[in-house]
Amino acid sequence: MPLSSRIGLLRDPNFRLLFTATALGQLSDRVIFLALPMVAIVSLKADPFQVGLLSATTMAGSLLIGLPAGAWVERMRKRSVMITTDLARALFLLTIPVAWELDLLTIWLLYAVALVHGLFTVFFDVAYVSYLPHLVGRNNLVEGNSKLSAIRSVTSISGPGVSGPLIGWIGAPATLVASSIGMAASGLFACGIRNREPEPAPAPHERPRLSRDIMEGLRFVLSYPILRTTMLTDGVFNLFLVMYQTMLMVFLTRQLGLGATGTGLILSAMGCGGLLGALLAAGISKRVGPGPVIWIAPLVTCPLTLVMPMAQPGWTVYVAALGLVALSLGGVVRLVAQASFQQALTPDRLLGRTSATARFVSWGGLALGGLLGGTSGSAFGAAHTLWIAGTGMTLSALPALLSPLRTMRALPLEKDHEQAPEKLSEGIPADTDQQR
Repeated sequence: MPLSSRIGLLRDPNFRLLFTATALGQLSDRVIFLALPMVAIVSLKADPFQVGLLSATTMAGSLLIGLPAGAWVERMRKRSVMITTDLARALFLLTIPVAWELDLLTIWLLYAVALVHGLFTVFFDVAYVSYLPHLVGRNNLVEGNSKLSAIRSVTSISGPGVSGPLIGWIGAPATLVASSIGMAASGLFACGIRNREPEPAPAPHERPRLSRDIMEGLRFVLSYPILRTTMLTDGVFNLFLVMYQTMLMVFLTRQLGLGATGTGLILSAMGCGGLLGALLAAGISKRVGPGPVIWIAPLVTCPLTLVMPMAQPGWTVYVAALGLVALSLGGVVRLVAQASFQQALTPDRLLGRTSATARFVSWGGLALGGLLGGTSGSAFGAAHTLWIAGTGMTLSALPALLSPLRTMRALPLEKDHEQAPEKLSEGIPADTDQQR
């Protein structure tokens, strides 16, 4: 394959800036993903329920402002929202190491920072998903999503691999300084993007109303069986995923005796699976079909996560980590196909609200999963919670398996979002033969 074909969208300087900003922001997020729970577990001696509540607090922003965020973002320039939220998150993260140095850090401050960080992340992600079709065009959505998923997976490998030793060296609170610097750098790179969408404006002689805009986005999503199914599948999967991840940290550190470095290596292995999934996502979707991928991926890869709760201290934990590699691989392949469906079906004016609705459903599952993980860990122990969550992730394939996505082997055309939703409910979008 020629080098120019492999590079693809990276030849575009604006996409390269978004790609770089994504890399820095995601690297910071992966450091946070390990450092925040380690602050609670090691520095504050939190119990399993408190760790679960911290995870839930991080994701609670989607439940609190998930739906109105879409309507608000559609009234703003998406690039500006991304820059502002990156810089705000960088600032708030600094309060944790400062409080630690002043001996003022408590679990409640940790909850507060996690909540504020999560609220800003909602706005960033809604703007980010809505901006991508404008930046690369709808014909390049699968490639754009695949390349951005690839860099997210690379940071999933390098983030824990770097943050684990760093936490062991300077402590988890101080490690968050590195996260703050990376988040600020992400915002600065986004400043350089020159492809700016026009200033949004309400229709003539019509005052924008938040409730009306939210309901319009909800009606659009609920009118499409495909969109309803992808969001339900994602919501169920995310609920059990966060149950699993929350107690995985407790299981590795307290039951298997791994320190920050060992835990970082396990999470880096998960990132390897995600990178492989991002590299293979476009090819797998083309060969199998983006619809079948959404249910095949979790059905094949999620059962392998049940090996981890059987691991013992020593080398078996690293063998069990192969199940986490498979989980991450399948998750990224599914997400690329799912995001491409949502973006292809949604007209530009509704991209923000559709993204926010999807986030409200799927990330709402994340918040609930943190609470359930903490409650289950306290009641049954970390290992039993991993069994429950692994089984739930496997069963998340059922909504897509029983829907029109089961046989959809092509994405809808751009004009299909203007047709009646019922025309897409039988699993074959209009003009499918032209897409093959």
